[in-house]
Amino acid sequence: MSFVKGLKCRECGRLFPKEPLYVCEYCFGPLELDYDYPLIKKKLNKEVIESRAKNLWRYKELLPVDGNPIVGLDSGFTPLVKAHNLAKRLGVKELYIKDDSVCHPTLSFKDRVVSVAITKAKEFGFDTVACASTGNLANSVSAQAAKAGMKCFVFIPSDLEAGKVIASLIYAPKVISVEGNYDEVNRLCTEIAAKYKWAFVNINIRPYYAEGSKTFAYEIAEQLGWKAPKHIISPAAGGSLITKIYKGLHELKKLDLINDVPTKIYAAQAKGCAPIVNAIKEGSEIIKPVKPDTIAKSLAIGNPADGYYAYKTVIESGGFADDATDEEIVEGIKLLASTEGIFTETAGGVTVAVTKKLIESGRIPKDESIVISITGNGLKTQEAVLGKAGNVFRIKPDIDSFEKTLY
Repeated sequence: MSFVKGLKCRECGRLFPKEPLYVCEYCFGPLELDYDYPLIKKKLNKEVIESRAKNLWRYKELLPVDGNPIVGLDSGFTPLVKAHNLAKRLGVKELYIKDDSVCHPTLSFKDRVVSVAITKAKEFGFDTVACASTGNLANSVSAQAAKAGMKCFVFIPSDLEAGKVIASLIYAPKVISVEGNYDEVNRLCTEIAAKYKWAFVNINIRPYYAEGSKTFAYEIAEQLGWKAPKHIISPAAGGSLITKIYKGLHELKKLDLINDVPTKIYAAQAKGCAPIVNAIKEGSEIIKPVKPDTIAKSLAIGNPADGYYAYKTVIESGGFADDATDEEIVEGIKLLASTEGIFTETAGGVTVAVTKKLIESGRIPKDESIVISITGNGLKTQEAVLGKAGNVFRIKPDIDSFEKTLY
């Protein structure tokens, strides 16, 4: 049973049927899902949720599918780690890591959104799924398309990290490497989506796909004992995750699953690609596109599709934003690994580095609950820390060699 009434334009509010649409034909605003919240409230409560399997589908009434999910049955419900060591290092009282670096099956939060997108694409009758990606999305679409028995095309920038390319190829999709940055890849995919009857998860299926990110917020609240934290720091690429975290928390409040939403949302971007951060710092609703130049390739989207809405979310919540240099990104990766034993990719390095800055500047108080969003695994971006992680001690196979080297 679906609790979705249809699609609604974010700008003019016009209603549309549940179809693979993503742009309002009247004002060209983006479309989003329109739920029947009073009906959901009658069906869903804490006891029902807690009785279900620990995956993202435990919140299925708040996700836009009509039937049973076909993928993602082991995705989601990742650890919320109480980060005692990192908290001590940063001088704060209550710090958590929401760790999607271990999300099944491809070690990033994209497994959440893709689970919803592919299930919905099947419901719409598509036999081919596709995406434009900076890496993690390509991995997840490739893996879950294989699981769903669908044909698959993934389009990536030609300078993508080798680990992410291999982590798509292994599932036997058609991998198309485009000589250009993500924004150029996305423009090409928009043309292809208009010509071919494929389910592009982040184009014509985007309104449905994006809803999967809400489960990240649902889990945080549930894992904190059904309450929202005071501060959440999230990486920003296209900007969708930030908006859906905030939407998800407010949906829980609307359903009386949490009492209130005191949460401030903070955007973290790489200095070499920070259009959302720039707008927030300038106090401008205009998101000025930039040409990406950063090691954080998963965040290298110079013209973010949801940039304006991410800006609005941060401002409405009372949060802020900051960026991190490539050197700070590497230090952020190393800091999280050396304190909490979590190896994150470059996007996580950005988020840790920005969290440190926001705490040191006083933007985030030291005595309130803080959640750092870690969205991908460091094994995918080893190039970023190659030669910077430390030294290997080479010795001969005897005790004298060991003692001379170490002492």
